Amino acid sequence: MNHAALRSPTQDIVVDGAFPHAPEAFWKALTTGELIGRWLQMTPTGFEPVNGTRFTFQTTPAGVWDGVIRCRVLETVPNERLAYAWSSGHAANVGYGSPMDTVVTWSLAAAEGGGTRLRLVHSGFLLPKNETAFNNMGQGWKKVVRNLDVVAAEQTLEISRR
Repeated sequence: MNHAALRSPTQDIVVDGAFPHAPEAFWKALTTGELIGRWLQMTPTGFEPVNGTRFTFQTTPAGVWDGVIRCRVLETVPNERLAYAWSSGHAANVGYGSPMDTVVTWSLAAAEGGGTRLRLVHSGFLLPKNETAFNNMGQGWKKVVRNLDVVAAEQTLEISRR
C-alpha cells in the first residue's frame, strides 16, 4: 500500500490555545455580528447564533467568484461550541476563489488554572483543489485568533463591570 492511499482526502486547519478570558467573553465575541467584524475583519450579514441561520461574509472577489462566503449555523452550545458551514468560490476559478465547502468549528472549555481553552477547526479542505485557500487560511486563522483574543479581553472587562 502506498502512503498516498493512507492520506485523508480532506485536510483541516487547527488553531488551539489557552487564554486568560472566561468562555462567556469568547462566546460574546464569537456570536455578536459587530464583534465578529472586528476580529475576523469581515462583518457577517444575517448572522444569528441559531441553528439553521444562513448568513454571508464578503471578501475580495476573484475571477468569476463574487467574493461572497455563504454560511449556515450548524451547531450552537452557548459558551461551549459554535459550528457553521463555510462555502465559497466558483467552479471556473483555479487557486484563489476555487469552490470550497468546509466547516468552521469553535470549541470553548474551561482551562486549567482559569481562563479558556479555545480550539478552532476549519475542516474539509480538498487538496489540491483547495490548496491556495488551505495555505492562506492556515496563516490567516492564526492572526484571526490573536484578534479574537483582543476582543475577548475587552468583553472580559465589560462583563466584570456589570
